[in-house]
Amino acid sequence: MAGAGVRALSGRGASGAWSDLALAAPLPGEALHARVARTLRDAVTGGLLPEGTRLPGHRRLAGALGVSRNTLVDALAGLEAEGYLRVQGRSGTVVCVPTPAPAVAQPTDDLPLSAWATRALSGGADDAGGDYAVDFRVGQPVPELYPEAAWTAALARQAGRLGRRTEEGKVSDPLGPLETRRALSAYLNAARGARVTPEMVMLTGGTQSALDALARVFLEPGRVAAVEDPTYPGARAALSATGAAVVPVAVDDGGLQPAKLPAQATLLYLTPGCQYPTGVTLGAARRAELIAWVRRGNAFVLEDDYAADLHHTGRPLPVMQGLAPDRVILLGSFSKSLAPATRSGFLVAPPPVLRVLARTRPLTDRAPGTLDALALADVLDSGAYGRHLRRARQVLAHRQEVMLTALAEALPKWEVQEVAAGLHVYVRLPGGLEEGRVVAVAARRGVALSPVAPLSATGGQAAVLLAFAHLTPEAIRHGIRRLNSSH
Repeated sequence: MAGAGVRALSGRGASGAWSDLALAAPLPGEALHARVARTLRDAVTGGLLPEGTRLPGHRRLAGALGVSRNTLVDALAGLEAEGYLRVQGRSGTVVCVPTPAPAVAQPTDDLPLSAWATRALSGGADDAGGDYAVDFRVGQPVPELYPEAAWTAALARQAGRLGRRTEEGKVSDPLGPLETRRALSAYLNAARGARVTPEMVMLTGGTQSALDALARVFLEPGRVAAVEDPTYPGARAALSATGAAVVPVAVDDGGLQPAKLPAQATLLYLTPGCQYPTGVTLGAARRAELIAWVRRGNAFVLEDDYAADLHHTGRPLPVMQGLAPDRVILLGSFSKSLAPATRSGFLVAPPPVLRVLARTRPLTDRAPGTLDALALADVLDSGAYGRHLRRARQVLAHRQEVMLTALAEALPKWEVQEVAAGLHVYVRLPGGLEEGRVVAVAARRGVALSPVAPLSATGGQAAVLLAFAHLTPEAIRHGIRRLNSSH
């Protein structure tokens, strides 16, 4: 006799259920016993075989499903282990409906996080997202400027050579392929006034990975790093995650103010060619002061040359690295000038620094993607990158001019910082306008702006950033009209 609460899967009452039960269609590569188990599991979870139902004998059940007894036994054994069946001696096999374990969210505070992780998580802000008619927020990709044909051709050419490189053992250099470092050296020396040899170059996945590697090598609790204020938040986060004290140094219309530097620091993060986010250029006199400062303190400048290739007018100043290659570590990336998906960046450092990085890199990273690195060398050496930049600069210059004209006509009291490079404009708000309120009101009008306050550790005049590179001229004008109607 079946125990209380057990319904026999036999006789008239059960025939309806069995008439509806058919072996499920096979999945690609699925074994027959797994197919049987999935059929029965779905019948349980779908309610066709309720809790407490007693299955018939193996031969009868196997015959109903059209499989051998051994196949059925294998399937039932798996279901019993999963908790869908329970063997009750002479009472036979009974259906169970496993009680799902409650999904308990693990609070971050309960995780045994390291001090590094705690510091890295502090102060972070998620992108609010949102659906906007016009999105002026910074960090937008510019797909129409991506040199798809040139990059695809370079990838195809280099992919055909990758097998030979593997056979010759040329893909394991922690600094990256030598031909790419040669191409980068030639480009940086010619286009940016750097003083670089291939032995001073390490390929990276981008500026952020370079910052992380340098911070781990040079910083620890008790040491000091200095950053511009306001600044790129990823740099401040990477430096502060080490436990070092990160000192903000005020920026004015001439860039970082050397007189406000701390007495001593190990690293100084700097964007001299196009200060982020204000866009101002650091002049020659201040560059000389900063180089004297790092020499006195045995420190290094981390020069982020993020917008060098995206100047709109004239020729940008050469990099600081060319003035002091022993004290300036040059960081760069092609994620903006090519496309974010390429993940092609570089770091130029004095040989002693590079030797340390080459030995420590394998602990957290491997050599960068070889195919992308070789394709980068290809587009640099072939002249395709130069041709791409000439076109991109014309488009950017036009869109910036459209942005400046639209702002001047619609919002003449908003003070736009004059810049010659980059993908956004820095706009100081007139007195009486609060930054957060401006961003919120614009959002209600369908326009997204980037506030400057999260980029600063000390505050300052209310300002917003408006990216223009990813927008058509008409979209820019439309966004500024909407913005004007909200103020």
